Amino acid sequence: MKPEEPNKQISSFEKAKRRLKLKKLMAKKWFFPAVYLTVAALILSVAWWYQEHQVEKTSKTARNWVEQKLPEEDIPTNPTDDDLVLPVAKNSDAIKTIGFYKEENSQASRESSLVEYANTYTPHAGVDFARRDGKTFDVVAALEGEVIRVEENPVVGWQVVIQHESGIQTVYQSLDDVQVKKGQMVKKGQVIAKAGRNRFEKEAGVHLHFEIRDRNQKAMNPDIYLSTAK
Repeated sequence: MKPEEPNKQISSFEKAKRRLKLKKLMAKKWFFPAVYLTVAALILSVAWWYQEHQVEKTSKTARNWVEQKLPEEDIPTNPTDDDLVLPVAKNSDAIKTIGFYKEENSQASRESSLVEYANTYTPHAGVDFARRDGKTFDVVAALEGEVIRVEENPVVGWQVVIQHESGIQTVYQSLDDVQVKKGQMVKKGQVIAKAGRNRFEKEAGVHLHFEIRDRNQKAMNPDIYLSTAK
């Protein structure tokens, strides 16, 4: 027998012994539950770390977007000598569902005024209206003016923009059954469309997205001007 053969025999023996010990260990009733618990704990730990990492990453993304994209809000001034009316018909039963994003609001309010689309968080630049039952309703012009845009946007859906004498514009998005044309003069309270759906706020279902923009196209807080509207 060659000198190295005992080493080989010992090595084979050790391997066999280890396999036997492993089989006996696996035969015990508590073995697999213990393995499952260990693996589950490891998976939960990894999932927890990943979730915390994603939340932190998302928070940073939202903060960066707000800092870079959200215009500073001027001291409230009446944009017109006339009073605006709510952009929904009086008998529509529609209520405000999402408000205008304001940095000074509470954290919960700010979070509820962020819209997630294409893995990006965007500050809500207007107010949304919808019915509790999810049905459509009539959308009306908030103020007299000239329709300067009627178009279907792949993201925000059908939209109508009305130019007003004071220089402001009112914007109506997520529309259906649009009843006005570009160049048409409309009266305050006149029905211009019905509420519809869009991709940008898909989870909102049937709703109206309403904005007020100043002469420089900066979004203004509609809540200020609609607070007394009836």
